[in-house]
Amino acid sequence: MTINWRKSRRSQDDLNSNCVELSTNTPDATLVQDSKNPGVYLTLSAGELASFVNRVRSGNLDH
Repeated sequence: MTINWRKSRRSQDDLNSNCVELSTNTPDATLVQDSKNPGVYLTLSAGELASFVNRVRSGNLDH
């Protein structure tokens, strides 16, 4: 299966930007990859993805 990837619209104009891409055609899980390192990805359930997004939004993963 070919995986379709989506990245944020905010990253579309900057070809050198660092961004995370999400799969759009994997029904049982969401795949997450770093645009600088395509082909290496995490597989997340819906609950795991929601938890990850909440932690990013809250700033818990900031350095």
